[in-house]
Amino acid sequence: MILSKKEDALHKAQLLRLLTEILDSSIAKNIYFKGGSAATMLGFLDRFSVDLDFDLKPKANKKIIDKNLRKVFQELDLKISQKSSRSLFYILKYSAQPGLRNTIKLSLIDPALKSNIYSSFYLTEIDRFAFCQTKETMFANKLVALLDRFERNRSLAGRDIYDIHHFYISGNGYLQSVIKERTGLDQPQFLRKLIRFIEKHITQTIIDEDLNSLLTKAQFDSIRKILKIETVSLLEND
Repeated sequence: MILSKKEDALHKAQLLRLLTEILDSSIAKNIYFKGGSAATMLGFLDRFSVDLDFDLKPKANKKIIDKNLRKVFQELDLKISQKSSRSLFYILKYSAQPGLRNTIKLSLIDPALKSNIYSSFYLTEIDRFAFCQTKETMFANKLVALLDRFERNRSLAGRDIYDIHHFYISGNGYLQSVIKERTGLDQPQFLRKLIRFIEKHITQTIIDEDLNSLLTKAQFDSIRKILKIETVSLLEND
């Protein structure tokens, strides 16, 4: 996993320890790794990621998974700060020096999309195999995430537009079936909606505040001013 700032070394270590323990436990047979951390560890993205996200396999027993996760948390001395009453979503705290990150968000989402495609990948940093979303699946879900985050929580994240831009300029394709299943829209309809949303809602402040801590200074300085206009252009030409 890319480390953009030295002060995040402890957070990276905590993420990798938690991921390793989850994959070494019985939980692993019921989950698929996804999101920014998965994409970064697989070389699909070039930024730091601070959370762990998974899809749940169909018919996974959430009560048993919750019980086993709590054992993992205890072994790693991670304290549950918050836990959703409706889903396997946790905010975990660990000991850190004042001013440094000390929180991990862990989510296990169900149900997984029928159109998502998964495959076994080797995660070099932790010497483990894991079933993960494929690159094309991740890209499609990243395209939808920008709108979905706003519609669900009225929140925006600069990393969403950064990830879309990075997947595009890396020459990747995406699964249109994922977009259709998540939004009910076909590709042209969805892309038009996404372009309008970016032009209206994504500001330089949103880009700067989120990405400043996830990219190296060189990366941040080179992309911040052109990210919005280039992403819109890539979407328009898709």
